[in-house]
This record gives sequence, C-alpha cells and structure tokens, in this order.
Amino acid sequence: MVMKSSAQRINEIIKTAIERHEITHSEYASILSIADEDGHIDPMERAAIANLRDLIEDKTVRIVPDK
Repeated sequence: MVMKSSAQRINEIIKTAIERHEITHSEYASILSIADEDGHIDPMERAAIANLRDLIEDKTVRIVPDK
C-alpha cells in the first residue's frame, strides 16, 4: 500500500516530536487537521495518530504549550 501525502506529513511531524520528546498543542492540532483534510481518516493516518497517543500516554513524548 502506498502511503499518501497526508500520512507522510503526519509521520514527519510525529518523527520530529519523537526526536524532541515533545509536541506542541498546535502541532497536535495540525496532525488532526491534516488527517481530516479529505473528510476521511484512512488506516495509515489512524495508525500514526494512535502511535502518537501511545507515545504521549507512556510519556515518551509530552504535550507542551506553543512557544
């Protein structure tokens, strides 16, 4: 299955968040907005968002205020 552009963009934001161990509120909102651009959250987008939520839950990545 070919990853579509929106899933790639989501994964890039998540990758950066993992590297920094944090994600801002606006980055998180951006991920959700990108996923919903076409009015449908596909399985790859859903998996990426679920992965991010797991990382936040286990405190690998923390949500921080915008700078």
